[in-house]
Amino acid sequence: MASVASPVIFKEFCPLYYLLNAIPTKIQKGFRSIVVYLTALDTNGDYIAVGSSIGMLYLYCRHLNQMKKYNFEGRCESITFVKLLSCFDDLVAVGTASGRVAVFQLVSSLPGRNKQLRRFDVAGIHKSSITALAWSPNGMKLFSGDDKGKIVYSALDLDQGICNSSLVLEEPSSIVQLDYSQKVLLVSTLQRTLLFYTEEKSVNQVGTQPRK
Repeated sequence: MASVASPVIFKEFCPLYYLLNAIPTKIQKGFRSIVVYLTALDTNGDYIAVGSSIGMLYLYCRHLNQMKKYNFEGRCESITFVKLLSCFDDLVAVGTASGRVAVFQLVSSLPGRNKQLRRFDVAGIHKSSITALAWSPNGMKLFSGDDKGKIVYSALDLDQGICNSSLVLEEPSSIVQLDYSQKVLLVSTLQRTLLFYTEEKSVNQVGTQPRK
């Protein structure tokens, strides 16, 4: 007997004008008018996070239909990567072109959840553009990679407001992808893909031939 085919769901794809209209196309800085470019994107069921060339993170809440803005203090630089996480608290990690990494712990209206916006900084290890970010499912670990091949592990204690960071791996080429699960970090670079076992601090390369 032939199996019954699952129903086909048709979806319409269209520009998110309600989102784009909430982001300025230009800003005024002194006597100069600066064009705003959208440089990074991540989504989940609760939020749409958009990074920009002016160092501003635009975070759209899908449930409340509200747009909020977050930025780095100091100089204005392009955001190169954003990564959302929904666990007990809502978190968003942001990386920039100069290697700055920050984590925003978002405010929630739900009982028992975070009631004050907090920010954690990964201090001074990366010196070049952030190209990848990966969360652990519980939000206690963040891995960041840059275009010089450095991978940094940050341990977050959200209750104590502490972020401790250390360099765990250094590759000879740019990091292009990170993913973490069950104490294993998947790392892809321009030259190879490897598994980094965080407890043993050992590396297992996937395949034998370098990428061309």
